[in-house]
Amino acid sequence: MSAEGSSTSVPIARLPRTSRTRAALTGTLVYVAIALVTLGLVLAAPLTAYSLNLFMQASTYAVAVLGLTVVLGYTGQINLAQAAFFGLGAYSVALGTTTLNLSFWLALPLGVAIAALAGAVLGLTSLRLGGHYLAMVTISFQMIVTLVLTNWIAVTHGPDGVPGIARPTFFGLSFADGTRYLGLCIAVLFAVGYLVWYLGRTRLGRAMQAVRDNELAAGVVGVDTYRTKVTAFTISALLGGLGGGLFAGGFTYISPDQFSFSESVVFLTMALLGGARSPFGTAFGTGLLILLPEWLRFLKLVYLAVYGGAVILIMVFMPAGIWGFVNAFWRKVRPVEPLTLGPVAPLSSPRRPARSDEKVILEVKALSKHFGGLKAVDGVDLTIRQNTVHALIGPNGSGKSTLLNVLSGIYRPTKGRINLEAHDVSRMKPYQRAACGLGRTFQNIRLFGAMSVLDNVLVGAERPGNVLEGGSAAYVRQALAALDFVGLAHRRHESVGSLSYGHQRQVEIARALAGNPRLLLLDEPGAGLNHLEKDALIALLKRLKGHGLTIFIIDHDMNLVGQVADHITVLNFGRRIADGRPGDVLRNPDVVAAYLGKVIDHEAS
Repeated sequence: MSAEGSSTSVPIARLPRTSRTRAALTGTLVYVAIALVTLGLVLAAPLTAYSLNLFMQASTYAVAVLGLTVVLGYTGQINLAQAAFFGLGAYSVALGTTTLNLSFWLALPLGVAIAALAGAVLGLTSLRLGGHYLAMVTISFQMIVTLVLTNWIAVTHGPDGVPGIARPTFFGLSFADGTRYLGLCIAVLFAVGYLVWYLGRTRLGRAMQAVRDNELAAGVVGVDTYRTKVTAFTISALLGGLGGGLFAGGFTYISPDQFSFSESVVFLTMALLGGARSPFGTAFGTGLLILLPEWLRFLKLVYLAVYGGAVILIMVFMPAGIWGFVNAFWRKVRPVEPLTLGPVAPLSSPRRPARSDEKVILEVKALSKHFGGLKAVDGVDLTIRQNTVHALIGPNGSGKSTLLNVLSGIYRPTKGRINLEAHDVSRMKPYQRAACGLGRTFQNIRLFGAMSVLDNVLVGAERPGNVLEGGSAAYVRQALAALDFVGLAHRRHESVGSLSYGHQRQVEIARALAGNPRLLLLDEPGAGLNHLEKDALIALLKRLKGHGLTIFIIDHDMNLVGQVADHITVLNFGRRIADGRPGDVLRNPDVVAAYLGKVIDHEAS
C-alpha cells in the first residue's frame, strides 16, 4: 500500500479477479436477457387500452422513483418534491412538442436538464439542513411548482392542461402506437435501473452510502458530504424529469393535478414499500402499488381496505421493504466466497527507533477552542514527529477529545494554527484534511452500518489524495490488504453490524489504514474492549508502530499507552501541563496530581 510521500506501507494482496469478473458478467447478461424477454412479451402481447395505460404509468413512475433510490436509499436525504421534478419534465415535453413545435427528442433532454437544474439549485440551497427541516423545504418547493403549473395560464394552460402531446419517431420508426411506445419506456426503465444499480457500486455510490450511514465519519475519511448530497439530489431530479417526460408522451395529455404533493407521497411510498436502497426494490414497489389495486378489484367494496392493510403490514413487518427483506434472507443462506489473498508484497523496512530530530509532521501553535465562556482547549502547543507514536493523556474533561476534533476539522479553532507537514490546515474541512493525509478513528465507533466490511474500508481507501495505479481494482486490493493486516479479510462480505465490538474497532482502524494516512489519530481505541480484545489491539498497535506509521493516540489505559508511546503530552483543564518521554512525564508531580493519583516508575524507552 503506497502513495507518493507516504511514510509506511501495508502488504498488498492480489485480488482474485476471475471469480469477481465472472460474477459481474453473468449478472449483467442475466439482466439483459430479462430485459429482452420482457420487451418481447410486451411487444407481442395484445394489450387493452386500459392495461396499456397501467403499464405505461408503472414504467414511467418507476423511472422517477429510481431517483429516490439515489437520494433517499443511497444518500439518506428526504425528498418530498419528486412529483415536482416529474412535472417539470412532463411540461417541458408537453409544451415543447405543442407550443414550441420542438422534436420530442429535443424536448425530452430539455425537460431532463430543467429538472436537474432545479434539483441542483434546491439542493445547493437546502442540503445544509437535514431531517424534518429538509422535508419542509422540499414540500414547500413542491407546493410552489404545483401553484405555478396551475396559475401560470399563459404558459402552462392552467387547470385545463396540455393536450395533443406528440410521440416521437426514430429514424423513420414511429412510436405513435401505444404498445411500441410502452416498449420504449420499458427499455429506458431497464437502462436506468442498471445505471442506478451500477452507481451504488462506484466510488460516488459508496460515498453516498457513507453519508447516509454516518455523515460525520464520511467527512473525516475524505467524503465531501455537501457535494455528495447535492449530486444525489441532482441525479434524483434528473430521473424525475426523465420519467415525467416519458409520462407526457405516453398519455399525450397532462394537467397540474397529476403532479401534486400527494403524488410525491405516492412516489415515496413506492420506494419504501419495495425497498428504497435497491433499484430493483423501488421498481418492484412501484409496480406493486399501481397493479395491486387492480388485482384486488374482485373483492369489490372492500378492495381498497385490503389494499391499504396490505401496504401497512408490509411496511410494519418489512421496514427495509420487500426487496430488503428478500436480500437479508439471501445473505443468510448464501455461502461466502472463500478469499485467496495469494502472494503478498514485501512489507516496508522495519521501523527504526524514534529520534528527537525526526521530521515534524504536525505542529500546533497556541491552539484554543472556546465554547462560550468554557475554554475546552486553551493555548496548546504540540509537536508530533514522523516515525513516532505520540500519546495524549489527561483526566476526564481535560479537553483531549476536543483537541482531536479540532485537529481533524470537526471543530474550527477559536485561535491558533495547525500545520500538517508545513501546510496550514487550520481552516480546512474534515474531507480536505483527509486529502492531506490525516486519518482518524472515533471513541464511539463510527462505521457505515448498512455497508459490508469491505465497502466500509473501500470508502477509506478511496479518499482524495490516495492515488493508486491500477484503477478501481487497486483500491479493492488496498482495502483487502488493510483488512488482512488487522486479520479480518475473511469477513469482508459480512455486514459490520454482525461483528463484535472489538472487530468493529479493527474495521475502523483498517478503514483509516486503507487511506494510507501520513498521520493517524486514534481516539480512545481501547474504549469498551474486554481484556482479550485490548490485548489484540495492543498487538495491532505494536505492528503499526513496527511499520513506521505516525500515530497520535488518546487513551486512559496507561498499560496500553506505556507499551506503544514514544512521547506523551498531558492536558488538564484544556492546558498542557507536561510533554516529553514516557518515563519523564509519568514521574512529573503535576501529572501525578492531576491524573495518575500516584507515582508510576517507568523506564524511559
